[in-house]
Amino acid sequence: MFSKLRPFIFKLDPELAHTLAIKALKFNFKSIKNIKKNSSIENTLLGKKFFNPIGIAAGFDKDAEVYNSLFKLGFGFVEVGTITPLKQYGNPKPRVFRLEEDEALINRLGFNNSGADKVSSRIILNPPNGLFGINIGPNKDSINRLEDYLICFRKFHKLSDYLTVNISSPNTENLRSFHDQKELNELLHAIQEEKDNLQSNTPIAIKISPDIDEKNIEKISELLLKYKINIVIVSNSTDSHRENLKNINKLEKGGLSGKPLEKKSNLIINRFYKILKNEIVIIGVGGVDSGKSAYEKIIHGASLVQLYTGMIYKGPNIAFKITDELIDIFKNEGVKNISEVIGSKN
Repeated sequence: MFSKLRPFIFKLDPELAHTLAIKALKFNFKSIKNIKKNSSIENTLLGKKFFNPIGIAAGFDKDAEVYNSLFKLGFGFVEVGTITPLKQYGNPKPRVFRLEEDEALINRLGFNNSGADKVSSRIILNPPNGLFGINIGPNKDSINRLEDYLICFRKFHKLSDYLTVNISSPNTENLRSFHDQKELNELLHAIQEEKDNLQSNTPIAIKISPDIDEKNIEKISELLLKYKINIVIVSNSTDSHRENLKNINKLEKGGLSGKPLEKKSNLIINRFYKILKNEIVIIGVGGVDSGKSAYEKIIHGASLVQLYTGMIYKGPNIAFKITDELIDIFKNEGVKNISEVIGSKN
């Protein structure tokens, strides 16, 4: 069905198509397929049971409007955001570009959202029906970005199963400076103090850029372990890797996501896994659109995977498709449970 509709959808401006998708998901629909439970893809992480490892990444449900509809589409967990303390429009339009030949997107949205107060009220009125993460970040014109993270932490830590600290969007100027050891140390120290003050047990995730080298990975890993961070998300979109792309939009400024990021993401996942082992949960992101691509993330070291661009190209039933394919892969490989193969490529 989606394959027939896709040519018409792709004639629309990408951001308009996304807005219409969000509006469509607001209707109270029944699940398009029975959600399959299979012990081979179930896993318990951080004291929470994941019925399947496929999540929707932050960036799709930016304003936390349709997360319960996304659970009905078969996702094992949903992450919303990025949410900032104050409402902001984001960057000027146009700011989303499809690269069809490359199965990729470039976006420079810039954390457009309704702000922490409005989003938290929405979540309170409509509690999530599944495992739920909230991605937080600073306002573009903030004079104290560290405090912005803490404002969002206070607002959301009781409303989510985990909180993601986004330090890696390429579309907020100088945000990636938090990959610097000194700045990251200050941020993680402040978050740890806030957790202690609030007596919060909410797991913390840090979302990492793919545009880092081995030395960065080692230093970041050292700090993640020092502050007992629970999850690292690898990775956000990239502002490089354009040379082999075919679509004319490859020159647009912004973060590149989708298939061109897949191999780079897998390599970084594997490097983090070799250092962190089972101390910190890795969520793998970048180019996931099939059971095979999800399996590659898992054997490189990811316990969970997320996608966004894959759904744009493969359609709304992608989570069902991937879980079915993963179950078949595990059966063919003689894998009884996903935990047996996490990081097995090492």
